[in-house]
Amino acid sequence: MADTTQTEVQSGSIDELARTVSTSDKLAMIREVETTFDSLFTWDYEKGKRQQLTKLYEKAKTSQWNAETDIDWSIGGQIDAARDPNNPLNTMGATDEGPFANLSAEQKANIGHASMAWTLSQFLHGEQGALLCTAKIVDAVPWIDAKYYAATQVMDEARHVEVYAKYLREKLEWEFPVNIHLRELLDDVISDPRWDFTYLGMQIMVEGLALAAFGFQYQFSPDPLLKQITRYVMSDEARHVAFGVLSLQEAYQDLSAAEIKERQEFCYEAALRMRDRFLSQEVWEALDMPVKECCEVMLHNGVQIEFRKVLFSKIVPNLKKLGLLDAGDGWLRRKFGELGVLEYESWEDTGAEYERLQLGTPI
Repeated sequence: MADTTQTEVQSGSIDELARTVSTSDKLAMIREVETTFDSLFTWDYEKGKRQQLTKLYEKAKTSQWNAETDIDWSIGGQIDAARDPNNPLNTMGATDEGPFANLSAEQKANIGHASMAWTLSQFLHGEQGALLCTAKIVDAVPWIDAKYYAATQVMDEARHVEVYAKYLREKLEWEFPVNIHLRELLDDVISDPRWDFTYLGMQIMVEGLALAAFGFQYQFSPDPLLKQITRYVMSDEARHVAFGVLSLQEAYQDLSAAEIKERQEFCYEAALRMRDRFLSQEVWEALDMPVKECCEVMLHNGVQIEFRKVLFSKIVPNLKKLGLLDAGDGWLRRKFGELGVLEYESWEDTGAEYERLQLGTPI
């Protein structure tokens, strides 16, 4: 039976959760976010002082792939696969609650197509967020070993943006605007002047959730092309999350209790906002379905609750490895307990597992 405690904790009212971006924002091609942070030069160019980061950098240099030549774009990727009611990823139209009670086969197929395009669109927007955040990390992190690795991640993220944009444009022929909850989180992460908050928000929270979502997609997708793309992206993302874990372990050793509590609170708020974006608000809006009522169903549906919990399977052990889960009086542990995700705390952290997710290793 699903643990319904997750439904009792929300980042806002149902009206707030059901929000989508405005029409003007949907039409705008550029979004400006004001940022202020220190750009740090280092004159210490000695490589290898942080051996684990150096190892990660060497792995990144030999793991680059080309989205045009290494991906076989001739296989799979058909709209029919997204519309197939037997596609195990099409869970959003499988319920018969509320507005979903009397849907025709065509309407359910439309939900399948829209939900797949929506999911990959949010991956696309998140990858651009990662691209900008990692460029900031190159600029702001004080260690040369971290600058070296972050520079390789900038290339990785550009490749991810490229590959998802192409799949959406050429294969699904449908792209959705950024989810407003994701957009607001990305705005906060990129605009915060403290470099470790960019690390924490992107490398640990956003990328950690994405890595879990990619694993789910890789396991269940019947599309060989999407499966191939996901496998390549996962190999990069595992290194990115490991980069955050390895870097922040050192950075958080000397912080005060007040500074640690501030980071715990940020992680909890980020967790709520990321979870709440998985109500597929933009799908219901695009299909002229009642957005608020559909979000209510998604919020309380047992399958959707379990799916949103699994998304934290990479985040919780990584925060435990950083010491944030139990720091101070255990505030973050209690809050994550309310979300029902502490079952993942003993899972292996990504700093230890990333090598098993590299290309050429079966998963």
